[in-house]
Amino acid sequence: MTEWMLIVGMMLLTFVPRYIPFALAGKVNIPDWLSKALGFVPIAVLTIIIVQSALIRDHQVSISLQNPHLMASIIAFFVAIITRHLFLTIIVGLLSFLLMKSILF
Repeated sequence: MTEWMLIVGMMLLTFVPRYIPFALAGKVNIPDWLSKALGFVPIAVLTIIIVQSALIRDHQVSISLQNPHLMASIIAFFVAIITRHLFLTIIVGLLSFLLMKSILF
């Protein structure tokens, strides 16, 4: 019985937060300022994921030329700014990381 209560509880905790936005869609007017602010959420989340994975090595912040993750991220950043091409940015970032990881470090 306890396992079933646990399963039902996990289902509710997973389903309800995802269902509420769909249930309220069209019924609640979101102010323009909030709508604009929510547009930055995906960018902010992806930025913190990338920055964290590039800077933190062995539970410490590593800002040095010996960090291949950081160097590949910087190269990919400049490729993204110059070309504005997502696929090319990913390929150059991956190749530069592999090159630095296998040959230089």
